[in-house]
Amino acid sequence: MNLDSLLISRDEALAAVLNPALQKISVRLQICGDAQPARDLLTKCKFDAVIIDCDDLQSGVDLLRNLRQTQSNGKSVSFAVLNGKTTTQQAFEWGANFVLQKPLSALHASRCFNAALNFMVRECRRYFRHPVDIPLRIGLPNKQEMSATATNLSEGGMAIRVLGKLPKEIKGQFRFTLPGASISLELTGEVAWADGTRRHSLHRRSAVLAVPAGKMADRPPAGRNA
Repeated sequence: MNLDSLLISRDEALAAVLNPALQKISVRLQICGDAQPARDLLTKCKFDAVIIDCDDLQSGVDLLRNLRQTQSNGKSVSFAVLNGKTTTQQAFEWGANFVLQKPLSALHASRCFNAALNFMVRECRRYFRHPVDIPLRIGLPNKQEMSATATNLSEGGMAIRVLGKLPKEIKGQFRFTLPGASISLELTGEVAWADGTRRHSLHRRSAVLAVPAGKMADRPPAGRNA
């Protein structure tokens, strides 16, 4: 199982300690050195672990505080790297699962990541995306409909490719049939993000309903969540 982590820091010495420790447990590390690009990454990409240099990166503390509010990484395993300004208690109160203190040794980093590995694996399984190529219909407010293609599925949502643009956070009904299945599925969801290249990510808002595929055209639209 491939695991992915994001380090938000400009500290090259910190990265030099973290990267080997993560490699030993088969976790890939991506590094981002500025707060705004990091916010964009946290919105569009899913990471099993997020490591934030709270004290030595401008807006580092804000990134930690807001991490739990992101749809893609709200449940990611979070590490706060401290350097004398933020207390351990504050880091935990702001959402950190683990705390690392500078100067950080290779031994301390390895022990911390080994302790966190099971949590990262659990998060990866929860958000694992299965690649697919499935046509679907999208029912939008005001009785509008669009055609799209689902490109992957996960426990919490799906990625789709659509001609046109869906506004962020718009809610709709998404209907499709799984390959090899005799039933169609209908769910209520909302657009989590769109990247400007026809790719959108949907966050599931309601339980999936199963109906016979042949009856789909005769089935009245399901009620939308508020």
